[in-house]
Amino acid sequence: MRVAFIGIGNMGRPMVRNLIHAGHTVFAYDLSVAALDEAVRLGAHAAVSPHGAATEADVVISMLPTGQNVRDLYLGPDGLVAKTRAGTLLIDSSTISSTVSSEIAVAARAAGKSMIDAPVSGGTPGAEAGTLTFMVGGSAEDLERARPLLEAMGKRIFHVGGNGAGHTAKLCNNMLSGVCMAATAEALALGVANGLDPAVLSEVMRNSSGTNYALERYHPYPGIMPNVPSSHGYQGGFRSEFQLKDMRLAKQLSAEYKSLSPLGDLACDLFALHCQSGNGHLDYGSIIKMMMKVPEGAAPGAASADDQMRRAV
Repeated sequence: MRVAFIGIGNMGRPMVRNLIHAGHTVFAYDLSVAALDEAVRLGAHAAVSPHGAATEADVVISMLPTGQNVRDLYLGPDGLVAKTRAGTLLIDSSTISSTVSSEIAVAARAAGKSMIDAPVSGGTPGAEAGTLTFMVGGSAEDLERARPLLEAMGKRIFHVGGNGAGHTAKLCNNMLSGVCMAATAEALALGVANGLDPAVLSEVMRNSSGTNYALERYHPYPGIMPNVPSSHGYQGGFRSEFQLKDMRLAKQLSAEYKSLSPLGDLACDLFALHCQSGNGHLDYGSIIKMMMKVPEGAAPGAASADDQMRRAV
């Protein structure tokens, strides 16, 4: 297929690469010249604007930071809903409010286009490996049209309902993910403060009732897993400021529907404090820095008693 991909960030870059490897033609656009150059190196065609990318494509995929970014891309007289050809399929894989997604879908249908929301889970490791999970909101017919593209980038595809449902599912997931990451960091801090080796403690918890995604695939302590952001200065992963944005959206959704979310609210506040301390650009696993002092270049079993992490005062 001929695909326009808008947003070549930490997630978008490997997604573009996997689309190209699957034989699809990709027209890429990003505000960052460096990101666009990287997409070209991977085999994409560079576009000078979102409109320029979309006019060459049958399908548009967007992966952008905020709901306002997505709204600006698609709506208005110069938005892609107005400027793309009739019959174009629009796919938004950002994590935004379901209200924004539904608004764009209504406008797309009125203009003779189709739209699905298809946010992802799996982080940068899943994007790199092509094993992302897609949570799709929209019609079954539009999902089937998109399926070859989603299968090129992911391993699991769930049709969770109509337009907007994908984003609702993603917010529920990211609220839980944030709670688990904060709780995992807290448990590791408690163990290390009491003299436990973080690698050994991690294995205990991973094989016990406390196991979760952070322990199994995305460890927050440096050196435990070599290919995750914590072992690379918390660079290149899912930024803490984006995790905070998603948890705030989940908090808003909870308030709107009068659903209790005390743990989600608390974790949201912790990520807010973490970002206010200057860590918003770091991967969300860096929340562990709130609980303990992270030594540079730490590796499993390498820290002496004096070098072990201590709780921050």
